[in-house]
Amino acid sequence: MAKHAPAAGAKSANEPITIGEVTVKPGSRELVLLPVTVLYTSNPVEMPVHVINGKKPGPRLFISAAIHGDELNGIEIIRRLLKSSALRHLRGTLIAVPIVNVFGVLNHSRYLPDRRDLNRSFPGYDQGSLAARLANLFMEEIVAKCTHGIDLHTGALHRDNLPQIRAHMDDEETARLARAFGVPVLLNSVLRDGSLRQAADEAGVKTLLYEAGEALRFDEVSIRVGVAGILNVMRELGMLAARHKKPHNPKRPPVTARASSWVRAPQGGIFRCFVRLGESVERHTVLGMVSDPMGIEEEPILSPNSGIVIGRTNMPLVNEGDALFHIARFEKPKLAEHAAVAVAELHDFHEGQPPEETEIR
Repeated sequence: MAKHAPAAGAKSANEPITIGEVTVKPGSRELVLLPVTVLYTSNPVEMPVHVINGKKPGPRLFISAAIHGDELNGIEIIRRLLKSSALRHLRGTLIAVPIVNVFGVLNHSRYLPDRRDLNRSFPGYDQGSLAARLANLFMEEIVAKCTHGIDLHTGALHRDNLPQIRAHMDDEETARLARAFGVPVLLNSVLRDGSLRQAADEAGVKTLLYEAGEALRFDEVSIRVGVAGILNVMRELGMLAARHKKPHNPKRPPVTARASSWVRAPQGGIFRCFVRLGESVERHTVLGMVSDPMGIEEEPILSPNSGIVIGRTNMPLVNEGDALFHIARFEKPKLAEHAAVAVAELHDFHEGQPPEETEIR
């Protein structure tokens, strides 16, 4: 179980925190290189862990990225977050891990060398496979010492995701933090077996999952939204003071999608996409077309329901059954239009802001 820190309003001083063999005192900041394993070449593999321990007590928040080694946006989000001047007056403790799956990043791969998916290997086991051991290490050294967490992800290879938060929205505290993040679409996502989010939840650590962008690519808007969203959550937790200057206030609150569905290619061929990420669609909207290379035989891709496009493939060459679109569904069709307008507003705001200074509410 996570050790919950004193409330942000408590008058007592913060406590030291130990990661691996390094103890970080209140009011200090350390980079801890957490030993993972030794390769067959005798080279050590270490996980970089940035620890900022505030002078005053408060929540302990972990931010993790690159659990899938080809998902790179989160690495840049954490780099920019650590440069933020807002952290100078931190309450509680921030633990930022920009690269969890060091092996995958080195190989530009989603997976570990044993071909296992680390995000299906939690909570792990210290005598198990390489994936199980790495998962166990992260749980013992990071998650078990925190009260809250944010896990950063992107879409898979050749697949782009709209900035979105996936969370257990039926939990009141988790839902509050998800709404504070500041993205237009929240997806009420079940806890997937073996995922970090499930293992953290079972350990009593409320965790959000931020999805945005594409594997092996930086997406500037997704990165800016991610940095701003984390700072918003930290303010909601009382870890940071409220901003003095007026932040961006979306005209519409985030919308929660209770379900989503994948639209797949009915046949193999050349795929042409007709809709954008974040676009509102109605049932039977033509989302795209799959044709043979000469365009003689074509088949339209129809939306099975009303909703908003939260994911799509960027690959024009598709096989039968390939996932082409991810559509979030809402209880009321009007909410999809509401979300689409909020997406456009958010994109326009972040596209025009300096990269290190974007913060939203």
